[in-house]
Amino acid sequence: MEMTFNEMLGMLSLVGLLLAFVSGFPISFTMMFIGLAFGYLGIGKLVFHLMNIQFYQVMSDPVLGAIPFFLFMGYILESAGLMDNLFHSIQKLLAPVPGSLYLAIILTATIFAAATGIVGSSITLLCMMAGPAMARSNYDIRMGAGAIAAGGTLGILIPPSIMLVVMGPLMGVPVTDLFAGAVIPGLLLSGIYIAYSLIRCFFQPQYGPPLAKELRAESMGALVVDLIKGVVPLILLIGATLGSILAGLATPTEASACGALGAFLLVVCYGKFKWENLKGAMYSTAKLSAMILIMIAASNFYGSVFSRLGGAGWLSNQLVSMSLPPMGMVILIMGLVFLLGWAMEWVPIVLIILPIMMPTVRALGIDPLWFAIVYAVTLQTSWLTPPVALSCYFIKGCLPHWQLSDIYRGMFQYIACQAVGIALILLFPSIVTWLPSIIGK
Repeated sequence: MEMTFNEMLGMLSLVGLLLAFVSGFPISFTMMFIGLAFGYLGIGKLVFHLMNIQFYQVMSDPVLGAIPFFLFMGYILESAGLMDNLFHSIQKLLAPVPGSLYLAIILTATIFAAATGIVGSSITLLCMMAGPAMARSNYDIRMGAGAIAAGGTLGILIPPSIMLVVMGPLMGVPVTDLFAGAVIPGLLLSGIYIAYSLIRCFFQPQYGPPLAKELRAESMGALVVDLIKGVVPLILLIGATLGSILAGLATPTEASACGALGAFLLVVCYGKFKWENLKGAMYSTAKLSAMILIMIAASNFYGSVFSRLGGAGWLSNQLVSMSLPPMGMVILIMGLVFLLGWAMEWVPIVLIILPIMMPTVRALGIDPLWFAIVYAVTLQTSWLTPPVALSCYFIKGCLPHWQLSDIYRGMFQYIACQAVGIALILLFPSIVTWLPSIIGK
């Protein structure tokens, strides 16, 4: 099929965009510039109207209003040190179990992932808490680094995930369905990490011996008090926030606002409130929210130009003409996402690649909800794969005495666990679709 001039412009704009990303240019401004330049060549002054419409749609989308509330919820809990209480409570509970520190890391990361989707903050806090404890207890650095990296990245998958909030409008899938579809895969991956750590330490106890008596709870009563103070309030807050969304009692924006208020009140009740922490949380929330929202608006604008030029239709026709079965096409797309994840963050991969692939997904009759979760899990894996492997550099920055080679080797262990999880989701789609179908009734 011969390519028209506008279709050629669309494909050239995509190549230019990817080259600009790899070169390190700012994502949002690059998308706006490329969209304006190639759009003006192809459709003239109409490109300015497209830009106005797309930015207005993002500003008026109530679902995206959940982003700053979820971010504030995570930042305020982080600044008050509640994750520290959570970690030490779980650590004392599991102290007699081989590999207990790995389990405490993964369980803490899983619970905190449901409070914030900020991966960097989660990994940083886990390093600060677990690093000294691992050194005292002679735990293996490689396994520890892998557990921290894998557990910390659960934040981009387990709801309420910022990435899922961004993906919903792009795919035309309700955010509530994405949240419901991600619950079981997120818990499945956490369970696989825990199972691997337990089995490895059972057969090779030198990698993770039970903790010394001085690191355990003084008594059962003291342990119960620690759990009530450190674990129960956070679980109740997260359960109420996420549960109200899944049960249809509140929209994501309403629930996120209540969750942010609940997190603030929880910090006050713990006696951890400080004006400096509040100002820091609000500043970080405003900065990151503005960055995410302008990138979404710029992505929508570029996507509308790309589609208007015919690039999306041409690319979709080329992919469909390959006559691959739907599962083969999904594996091909996930392979591309995985490779892009070596050099790019999740933001451009979601905002650019996902909208381009959606026409092909719809043409092949692939369930968009299931596809979205597979996409999200594959992106999570990209946080663990070199050469970029952002999780690795967060760990190295917090624990500079750990060797980069040891961190990489530890992460490869948990990448294998991640691969098992992806394979299960591909083979058994009901892992994703079962909970949304139950809630939908």
